[in-house]
Amino acid sequence: MLEQQTLIELLGSTNFESFPANLKLVDFVKQTDIKDGKVELIIQLPFPCEGLLLPLKNELNEVLQVKWADSQFDIQIKQNLVAYETKAGVAPISKVKNIIAVASGKGGVGKSTTSVNLALALQKEGAKVGLLDADIYGPSIPIMLGIPDARPNSEDKKTILPLKAHGIETMSIGFLVDEKQAMVWRGPMASSALQQIVRDTQWGELDYLIIDLPPGTGDIQLTMAQKIPVTAAVIVTTPQDLALADAKKAITMFEKVKIPVMGVIENMATHICSECGHQEAIFGEGGGKKMSDDYDIPLLGQLPLMMSIREQLDAGTPALAVDAESDISQIYRETARNLTANLSVLGKDFSKGAQGIEVSTWQPKE
Repeated sequence: MLEQQTLIELLGSTNFESFPANLKLVDFVKQTDIKDGKVELIIQLPFPCEGLLLPLKNELNEVLQVKWADSQFDIQIKQNLVAYETKAGVAPISKVKNIIAVASGKGGVGKSTTSVNLALALQKEGAKVGLLDADIYGPSIPIMLGIPDARPNSEDKKTILPLKAHGIETMSIGFLVDEKQAMVWRGPMASSALQQIVRDTQWGELDYLIIDLPPGTGDIQLTMAQKIPVTAAVIVTTPQDLALADAKKAITMFEKVKIPVMGVIENMATHICSECGHQEAIFGEGGGKKMSDDYDIPLLGQLPLMMSIREQLDAGTPALAVDAESDISQIYRETARNLTANLSVLGKDFSKGAQGIEVSTWQPKE
């Protein structure tokens, strides 16, 4: 006989292939009604998941039918994207639920490429998404989104309206200055400019604002930690030892400023030949997994090095905008789901924020 308790126990003990491995589906059951052999099951997921709704529903229905073949199941899987708690004492950004910082310890690992495609992946999964280019000195997002010559408008002469590309809102210093102009600014000026761009932009109702940070652990990163209500961070690296060494510093920085790291994304994990499809780990292998194990944070995804990814971004038409169902798009979408799903297990108290951070100053020897 089908009873509610046995149903809940089954959901708690079953691992579903289409569901994030570190979560239990039973934790997201909102309602179960059993009457006369008919079962209504409502599951509410707090992360964007359009891509897994149908496969998860089919997989769940199959498991239940095997156990209770004589019952009828009405399975509803919904998504309810919520805002997670951030540091106390940092003013929220109007209409923005969650801010996710994408960081790396060094340049050249494909962080901006990952940021753009992550933002588009979340949008394809059903979220309202914004993308902020926080690289004051070398903004690249305008080119990658195909709007390098666009300029934002201001209705009140005090704030600016974000630009839109491929279904997401975006802002960058690259939209405000000539592309040939060098930003010869000291750290405090760059940090002040970043705060203005974040807070003076009239963002629409956003579930996620992805912030593409510049490489390193300097003024921009500290400004983000102390002045912007960042929900969580994600680290992008390649399998190469040099990249991993610097990525570890980025993880340590976020630990110091009390911003949780949701996981590691290993970019350029393997090179895929555009002629024959041969795969080769030219930057080494296993680095992202080792970092994940060492720091006890999830490996969210492993992305290949492909010529098409570079060509699409140079043309301003990222992979997710070209074909949201392609193999590479599916990898980005699964990575985005893993990232945002991890937010649902934030159980630590990050309310104390970064008040106690120590900023090191180098002094020459006398």
